[in-house]
Amino acid sequence: MTPFLQQIKTKSKQLKRHIVLPDATDERAIKAARICVDEGSAIISLVGNENEIRSKAAQLGTNLDGVHVVDPEKSEKLEQYTNIYFDLRKAKGMTREQAQATMKRPLFFGAMMVREGVAHGSVAGSLSTTGDVLRAGIQVIGVAEGISIVSSFFLMVFPQRVYTFADCAVVPDPNVEQLADIAIASAENHRKLTGEEPKVAMLSFSTKGSAEHPFVLKVQQATEIVRKKRPQLEVDGELQVDAAIVPSVGERKSPGSTVAGKANVLIFPNLDAGNIAYKIAQRLGGAEAVGPVVQGLKKPAFDLSRGCSVDDIVNVVAINAVMGAA
Repeated sequence: MTPFLQQIKTKSKQLKRHIVLPDATDERAIKAARICVDEGSAIISLVGNENEIRSKAAQLGTNLDGVHVVDPEKSEKLEQYTNIYFDLRKAKGMTREQAQATMKRPLFFGAMMVREGVAHGSVAGSLSTTGDVLRAGIQVIGVAEGISIVSSFFLMVFPQRVYTFADCAVVPDPNVEQLADIAIASAENHRKLTGEEPKVAMLSFSTKGSAEHPFVLKVQQATEIVRKKRPQLEVDGELQVDAAIVPSVGERKSPGSTVAGKANVLIFPNLDAGNIAYKIAQRLGGAEAVGPVVQGLKKPAFDLSRGCSVDDIVNVVAINAVMGAA
């Protein structure tokens, strides 16, 4: 484990946050729950069919002592949560019967636990699709005030430095306002998780007008929106990636910038660029890629890759706990 992840784990142990795992019939989630409770990194609720969860745990030889098991269909909260969800969605044509059927789904019940403060955060995705995880988060928890888009970031952990890359997993082609909000959310979460002051580079194939193109204009306009919304945030753009992270190049291409050559938050103009970049950094650069971490919701509800490992779930639980507490 890298020193950075060890630091996150240490923080999560101090916080003792309550995290729900709605993909609770997955053996990886069950094993992760056991590890989290044994390590003291979080209080864990496995949300799903109780008989199936306990049967799977028995097959795995995993003791569930100290792990909460919450079965939506048996819960005394089902009616209350159904009423809340119905009120949220009735304007969209949802019936009470449909609301109850939805609340019986672990993803949505777990999200409601977070919304109502019974739990602090949710981690899913080992069984559920990204679309379902995000739908539950957006419909139940809701989007954070002042943010126009739910997006994601990766923490790219190198031996000497941690970068935040966004968006690499959710928003294919953000518009100007969305790109600005992705930058703002990413900067805030970089500060929460690393303790560093964010230095945000709005990336492009151009630096400071070296090329003219609508793609470049989008990044320039997004940078100005960030500056207006968060005047205290250190942000610069548009920058090529070498101007963002290499001091000598940054000084030459953007002299006097407090960000160029020193950036730790890299905002990509679209999902093509972000996804390709994080995989190159991971596979060729040797970085540990932690994420994707969903951002932009009122409270943390994270989506894992369906190919995730037990350790991935454990690590993301710790990140969820720290993000929710900061």
